[in-house]
Amino acid sequence: MKKTYQICCLPGDGIGPEIIAEGKKVLDAVGARYGVTFACEDTLIGGAAIDACGNPLPDETLEAARAADAVLLASVGGPKWDTTDPAAPRPEQGLLKIRKELGLYTNLRPVQIFGALAGASTLRPEIIDGVDMMIVRELTGGLYFGRRERFYDEPGAGTDGAAGQRAYDTLEYREYEVERIARQAFEAARKRRGKVSSVDKANVLETSRMWREIVHRIGEAEYPDVELEDVLVDNAAMQLINRPASFDVVVTENMFGDILSDEAAQITGSLGMLASASLGDGVALYEPSHGSAPDIADQGIANPLAQILSVEMMLRYSFDMGEAADAVRAAVTVVLDEGWRTRDIADAETPAECVLGTAAMGDQVVAHL
Repeated sequence: MKKTYQICCLPGDGIGPEIIAEGKKVLDAVGARYGVTFACEDTLIGGAAIDACGNPLPDETLEAARAADAVLLASVGGPKWDTTDPAAPRPEQGLLKIRKELGLYTNLRPVQIFGALAGASTLRPEIIDGVDMMIVRELTGGLYFGRRERFYDEPGAGTDGAAGQRAYDTLEYREYEVERIARQAFEAARKRRGKVSSVDKANVLETSRMWREIVHRIGEAEYPDVELEDVLVDNAAMQLINRPASFDVVVTENMFGDILSDEAAQITGSLGMLASASLGDGVALYEPSHGSAPDIADQGIANPLAQILSVEMMLRYSFDMGEAADAVRAAVTVVLDEGWRTRDIADAETPAECVLGTAAMGDQVVAHL
């Protein structure tokens, strides 16, 4: 009897429905090759869910995610739902909530250079040569989940003597949250090149001083075979551009990780090539690193490769299908080596007949599977 995996699919907004269709296409091809069935069910999240029911994460979506073997997300958000009203629902709230509700405290973002796209990077070839890092971002603590408030001071606080606005966001971590993300980073390093770069702001923030103490304690007691270095976040931002190949595993808190992972993604030349996995103690979630790109939605030109590489990570981390995951990555590599491109990764030398739309790029990957 064929093994069946239940996949909760969240197309979301913008280009989401277009690219997730290509992820499903690859799952079907993998299932046919390896004798597995992937049963995909679409549910609402983000702006699409706000439009349908006023809630960026409906209860039905959360229930479907909890009942699934894995969650495949495309993208959320767009200018349609942008607002400064703190009481108005925002698409990103759906993403933050599903991570919290599923206990997804670890975000893995691999940053690797595809040889065929090395010229697309804004950095010189000798700078990006050998770049292969894993960013491990804590996902459920920090500023994004701390207490926040906006209010008015008493009259006289403003520059004109009137009542002025004040706002605050709380950056808070508990010891166990730092311990578990540190262990994830050290475990990843053991399977890679044996080095962890812990990024913090310990010269200013008390949370970072606690972070550094705990990471060192875990490393010294449990992972003496793994090299550990501390990097202040501003220096890390500079070194990602100056010497990106020196990093192996980078571990950091939520907001720093959000910023640095996007910076690191740009080293590759396109966010359209990078996938991510959000892991915890239960159902895992997989998604591209890029946004919803509403400016090109419904045009059939979006790059589906990050979504397809999210499927690769799903096969590897949720289903222990390493051979299938390797086959998906190999197929993407060969497609790029043969010169096929979507518009975002094409250059002036790319022949017009080699610039493909979303579905055609997905077809190429399937053909090479």
